[in-house]
Amino acid sequence: MSYRIGLGVDFHQLTHGKKLWIGGIEIPHYKGALGHSDADVLLHAICDAMLGALCLGDIGVHFPNTAAEFKDIDSKILLRHTYALILNEGYTLVNIDSTLCLELPKISPYVDRMRETIAQIVELTVQDVSVKATTTERMGFAGREEGLMAYATVLLKKTGGAG
Repeated sequence: MSYRIGLGVDFHQLTHGKKLWIGGIEIPHYKGALGHSDADVLLHAICDAMLGALCLGDIGVHFPNTAAEFKDIDSKILLRHTYALILNEGYTLVNIDSTLCLELPKISPYVDRMRETIAQIVELTVQDVSVKATTTERMGFAGREEGLMAYATVLLKKTGGAG
């Protein structure tokens, strides 16, 4: 059996007048993430982890921020498309482990919904999707609430098909 590991990371600036989407759900906050799409930092990191595991480039290759069709797109659509690419290559996901780095808002009330949303899109059980968070102890851009970041690691398993 062939296994592949991928690591993804994403960063977005926080600004007034935008919605904050993390893990496929909208989180009430006085700032939102700035980006070409809905700027869901967690879903973008997961996409990059899956793409990286199979050497398929990164999220910018598949969903360029210069393409009008991706302007303000729901990142759940990007995750579905990325997952389809993985399946097309003859792989499936085993698990996802992710970490958000942000000072505020506290995301613990939203983690279960994030895990459920992600699991449904990529055909995993909730027990196979980990979403954690940490602050940066008020250091750096995340600590000053200027931005947020996410890291994701995925394990893929060869199931047959292409690739």
